[in-house]
Amino acid sequence: MGPKTKVVFFIPPSVHMLDLSGPVQAFYEADQLNGGYAISYCSFQEEMADSSGLHFSRLDHYSTINLRPNDYLFIPGFSSALLPQLEDPENKRQWEGLYVWLRDQSARGIRICSVCDGAFILAKSGLLDGKKCTTHWSLLQRLKKFCPAAQVLDDALFVKEEGIYTSAGISAGIDLALFILEENHGALFAHKIARELVVYSRRSGHHSQASIYLNYRNHLHTGIHQLQDWLIENLHTKTTIDKMAEMVNMSSRNLTRTFKMQTGISIHQYITLLRLEMARTLKSSPGITVSAIASQCGFENERQLFRIWKQQAS
Repeated sequence: MGPKTKVVFFIPPSVHMLDLSGPVQAFYEADQLNGGYAISYCSFQEEMADSSGLHFSRLDHYSTINLRPNDYLFIPGFSSALLPQLEDPENKRQWEGLYVWLRDQSARGIRICSVCDGAFILAKSGLLDGKKCTTHWSLLQRLKKFCPAAQVLDDALFVKEEGIYTSAGISAGIDLALFILEENHGALFAHKIARELVVYSRRSGHHSQASIYLNYRNHLHTGIHQLQDWLIENLHTKTTIDKMAEMVNMSSRNLTRTFKMQTGISIHQYITLLRLEMARTLKSSPGITVSAIASQCGFENERQLFRIWKQQAS
């Protein structure tokens, strides 16, 4: 295994804890699952306090952080009462050094991410000029005036453009982190992290279409989640309603009724959507035949695959 991808969080004064801890937890869980991420923190000084008074210590100075291309640097949101500090002459030297550093990191291929009004720091650094971006709904108009060169979107949970990721406020940082994990590892991996966090991954209309691995999971029924996880991992395995019901300690009738009530679709419809998703993924693999795709996805034969594909397209 090569070196881990670094995910560095810059701690601004009066940082909002959920802006910080949400993405941190997502990458922590991802590292626990595949060992691919190294999380660290930095700031202006060794000690910093969040907006509620909780203190951080032993923080590295941002200038000492060594990042490689494709590592991540997060700027979480902070108390909006401190926004005037970004242009305060008394703090100019402190902030200007950060702005220069951020521009340098971006130019070197570091992926820069913001949560909530962390976008204002990116704007002041010049990183949002000419780019689509977003922030907390209550600050959208303020960001438009603060950075007229940016294309501020009103209806997005998160926006990615040219290595710059911005997200709306508070919990949207988790959505952004899950989106990044899906970019890097696929929808199934992101789904596993979302399940570990007990969240439903929301998606922005400006990004990729919703994935079957993440859809139909906006419920808290443990048995149905257990069955969905098993189906995702065992599409090639032939099974019956009776066997599935036995797995989750339910009667066949109760399972059929409960699955539809919790997800909005039948078990058969869900399995079909999973098979089609896998078939689309395998189709892009070089050298694999349609017959092999049908077999691996649990279809009877390639004719059945083509027929269902056609039905879904119509």
